Amino acid sequence: MEISFDTHPDRYKHWKLRFDGAVARLTMDVQRDAGLRGDYELKLNSYDLGVDIELADALQRIRFEHPEVGAVIIDSAADRVFCAGANIPMLSSSTHAFKVNFCKFTNETRLYIEDASEHSGIKFLAALNGTCAGGGYELALAADEILLIDDGSSAVSLPEVPLLAVLPGTGGLTRLVDKRKVRRDRADVFCTTSEGIRGKRAVEWNLVDAIAPRSQFHEAVRTRAEKLAAKKPKKGPGIALDAVVPEKDEASLRYRYVAVEIDETARIAKLTMHGPDGAPPKTADEIQAAGAQQWALRAFRELDDAILRLRVNHEAIGLVLLHTRGDVAAVRAVDEALHANRQHWLANEILLLQSRVLRRLDTSSKSFFAIIDEGSCFAGSLFELALAADRSYMLEDDDGKVTVALSPANAGTMPMWTGLSRLQTRFYGEPAAVERALGVHDPIAAAAAADLGLVTVAADDIDWEDDVRIAIEERASLSPDALTGMEASLRFPGPETLASKIFARLSAWQNWIFQRPNAVGPAGALTKYGQPERPCFDWTRC
Repeated sequence: MEISFDTHPDRYKHWKLRFDGAVARLTMDVQRDAGLRGDYELKLNSYDLGVDIELADALQRIRFEHPEVGAVIIDSAADRVFCAGANIPMLSSSTHAFKVNFCKFTNETRLYIEDASEHSGIKFLAALNGTCAGGGYELALAADEILLIDDGSSAVSLPEVPLLAVLPGTGGLTRLVDKRKVRRDRADVFCTTSEGIRGKRAVEWNLVDAIAPRSQFHEAVRTRAEKLAAKKPKKGPGIALDAVVPEKDEASLRYRYVAVEIDETARIAKLTMHGPDGAPPKTADEIQAAGAQQWALRAFRELDDAILRLRVNHEAIGLVLLHTRGDVAAVRAVDEALHANRQHWLANEILLLQSRVLRRLDTSSKSFFAIIDEGSCFAGSLFELALAADRSYMLEDDDGKVTVALSPANAGTMPMWTGLSRLQTRFYGEPAAVERALGVHDPIAAAAAADLGLVTVAADDIDWEDDVRIAIEERASLSPDALTGMEASLRFPGPETLASKIFARLSAWQNWIFQRPNAVGPAGALTKYGQPERPCFDWTRC
């Protein structure tokens, strides 16, 4: 089944998005018969990928279309139910690859909530009007504050371990101890108590920030949201985000600035990103007037969509060849204008979006090779693609027309999940190498780029085709399981953050547990969930 990530509030099936001045309200109202597939029902506000695609779209629109918003209430339209978490029949009937990519997307969406709070000043309040379990509580954990109704029965829980023999897949365990700083012995009790914890005990253990009786709940939500919204200065006006939908056939995706050619037989995709096609907006007013059509925003939204489609619709594609086409100077000019106007809300949001898209690439379980050849424009924000790649191959031409270049985009404004820039990650432990590279302001030819450590291989035109061809063939022949583990380990040297921990654990433990018979075998807990038979476990610890 082909999955599209394009949606619009007019087409939402599961969320209602409303605005009241500085406060937005995102109401979860999941339609049980409107799942992405027809073989399960979305009961009790449980969600599938389609629900989260709408949530991600709403978050993006709040940031770009409504910069006046200072607080977002996330609540539920269901009576006495906030959210029951990820839909279990959907998970149990999905392929392993889909389950992992589903968890990855929901992780990114929740991290984008936290990104909006930290960098855009938009605070989130999870208003739990009833039962909040599993992925529902993980959604609440991403908010700045959690308010739970105190009615004697409503509780928060992470019941995956006792009920399903899996882990909370969207960062629940990590946020519990790292973000909310719940004592680990209490967290142990909480995560093995399927019925959850309610009322004053939930506040005492810091599982929620506050409780309110049913008669005062709505007023308490409104008061706390208005207090959160008051912290953000007024910004705007917003811009409308148009649809980013490719023209596609079995072998290609074609956007305005991005093109993807897919070879399912060879398990290889070629992704080409085209640079700016005109003079960039230079002032804050020009950036505002250019809106969603300016290259810096449109091209990276297209890249984001292409990455997601490659993930979920082309699971067998193992290697993505990253190409660029355009003018190096034009890309640098766009970067410099955005950074010069970063105090303007839209320039800042564009830079933040570019950063999020590049982090999406970092956590994609594909191999990436950057191919820097004649006509390339790997400069600044587009050179981040080469830095994100697992390897980069650069043509050393006689006339020096093939070049790369750095810009302010490479100096730390687009950090990875570890908080380090990609240059710092590349030269981890070598700060002098970072400064040396950033000190070169002119375009850099292949030999110099290799000397600076900016590319993996610089090859002359005699060796170029053979070097690249052999590297591609070798990579495509290796085990995808081993490569996924290797890449996830090698891409993130340096300090750990909450986000890097979440993705590391997803890539390792959740990936492993999702394949264990205790979870997904014929008698596993995920398979037997909702049936009268109890699961059967292999009791060996390994």
